[in-house]
Amino acid sequence: MFSGSIPALVTPFDADGRFVETAYRELIEWQISEGSSALVPCGTTGEAATLAKEEHFAIVKVCVDQAHGRVPVIAGAGSNDTRVAAANIAAAKESGADAALMVPPYYNRPSQDGIFQHFAALAPSSPLPIVLYNVPGRTVTDIQPETLIRIVEAFPKVFVGVKDATGVLQRVSQHRAALGDSFCQLSGNDDLALAFNAVGGVGCISVTANVAPRLCADFQAAGTGPEALALHDRLFALHTSLFTDASPGPVKYAMTKVCPSFPGGLRLPMTWPSEASRAAVDAGLERAGLL
Repeated sequence: MFSGSIPALVTPFDADGRFVETAYRELIEWQISEGSSALVPCGTTGEAATLAKEEHFAIVKVCVDQAHGRVPVIAGAGSNDTRVAAANIAAAKESGADAALMVPPYYNRPSQDGIFQHFAALAPSSPLPIVLYNVPGRTVTDIQPETLIRIVEAFPKVFVGVKDATGVLQRVSQHRAALGDSFCQLSGNDDLALAFNAVGGVGCISVTANVAPRLCADFQAAGTGPEALALHDRLFALHTSLFTDASPGPVKYAMTKVCPSFPGGLRLPMTWPSEASRAAVDAGLERAGLL
């Protein structure tokens, strides 16, 4: 259902933390024109954790409106409360999204059966297909391969893919062996996207694509051969630099370098990246040919 370079969109805020709709629309237009194949509003990189529910889905609606059917919109909609997660999926549907991106419950640390029961409770009434988002580095909840396979096999028409940010490449093969090629596997780590695709992945939900959408789209279109390797090498320093401080601080700094008019505000507790991080981002942008 989804493939290629899919930016996990940053959310532009001004210095006072107010959403800047004009900048968001311009970002979306740029992403589409540069070859991004889908859009993810209000995910981790979009600072969803700092958005009130009404604001969150109003931003999703802006994204849908600007995309205007040209590319799919996968709205961040996860929660650690199953009832809230169900309401979020409904709100994403009402906002016009094509799918929901759902983390497993965070903070309360459910068992593997609890993770399964969470998604099993969401599936029967879900008005949207769901892309699972496994990012244990943030959620402290890891959807083990056996659990993911159990979820998808139980509800194959609902759970259509995974954004895998575990960094464990063998899981791509484990998932594919059980679920086949029709189950969409997307990397959640830009720096591992080449290896991820080589073992069966079909794209990346990307942080780097915010600042280098054309290069990321070209990289995904190149497959896994020499051209893809050359683009990976060109982008690698940028990929790593965007996590030299708490994300999305570095990528917002990078946006202000590539697009000087882009508002780089962050909402607490997120802060501007350190001097060392900014220097690393500058070097990554230069290596990629973006400065």
